[in-house]
Amino acid sequence: MGLADDKLFGAGAVLFDLDGVITPTADLHMQAWAGLFQPLFASAGVSDYVDADYFAFLDGKPRTAGIGSLLDDRGLDHDDAYVEELGERKNTLFLDLLAAGIEPYPASVRFIDALDEAGIAKAVVSSSKNASQVLTSAGLRDRFTYVVDGAVSAAQGLPGKPAPDTYLYGAELLGVPSSTALVIEDAISGVQAGAAGDFAGVVGVDRGAGADALSEAGATVVVRELDELL
Repeated sequence: MGLADDKLFGAGAVLFDLDGVITPTADLHMQAWAGLFQPLFASAGVSDYVDADYFAFLDGKPRTAGIGSLLDDRGLDHDDAYVEELGERKNTLFLDLLAAGIEPYPASVRFIDALDEAGIAKAVVSSSKNASQVLTSAGLRDRFTYVVDGAVSAAQGLPGKPAPDTYLYGAELLGVPSSTALVIEDAISGVQAGAAGDFAGVVGVDRGAGADALSEAGATVVVRELDELL
């Protein structure tokens, strides 16, 4: 099964988010965030942490930005050091879950295979600082020459999603104009990042954020699985 050109909006390169697009690590992130915030909020006597908090405040954003916005929502005081501490605790919980291994979405692997067969350049652009570890765990690290993750973003001084800068940098690394690159995202903040840049289009993958919400955020098209683009 080959690529459906009309569904790629003429793109000559593809920029992938990772968690929730290539791998089901969004599920692990959700578990890790819940493991962090459920007891914290219970002890603070504020509203319980629920799954909706993940999509509203954390999904797709740099870790510290997400933590700060969620603490603000609950009216909890915090400083940079506390936010960093919470981020490290969450990351430990996530890595413990990742240690069991992760299987990529089969439909996403089929799409990656089709890109390689067609000679279309690709890169991963993720807010996570664990992107390379996740790709390695999924057996896909060697499929991507360039991985723009949270560590790269920090080193380059790039603002995180929903700003478009990390995706623009991914296109730059691939040596293609951003207007020829397709962004693929499952997070509202990531779709907003793609919509804010001069890209060929933005594919929203609905893993729970909701098709309407992804479209309202700027997705050109919304799919449930990436092999719908084949």
